[in-house]
Amino acid sequence: MTVQDLVGEYSIIGSNQDAEPHSYKGKLVLSLDRNARIVAKWTIGAKQEQAGTGFFKNNILVINFRYVGEDQNIYKGVAVYQCISKDILDGFWSEKYGDPLYLGEERCFRIPTKPELLN
Repeated sequence: MTVQDLVGEYSIIGSNQDAEPHSYKGKLVLSLDRNARIVAKWTIGAKQEQAGTGFFKNNILVINFRYVGEDQNIYKGVAVYQCISKDILDGFWSEKYGDPLYLGEERCFRIPTKPELLN
């Protein structure tokens, strides 16, 4: 698998970095910058946006991310995904100020594109 294989849109399901089982759904869009590094954009729920950059090696994708919380503070963290295939990513993440006893979890499933709809 190459980094180019990961480019696309994914639906995500995940759970937050805490003791309570707070789950979420959203979308992850992966693209590449001019140096073939990953550029990631998450939309969690209807409105929370997060962005990050990262790298890919040995079917492992690592993304440093950041976002502005509802309290207007900037939050930062890292997400690590095992690339099961180009269509399924299985990962975990941690934020700097999250509960250090837990990791967030996330599964990503490629959203298929339908070329016949692009004509």
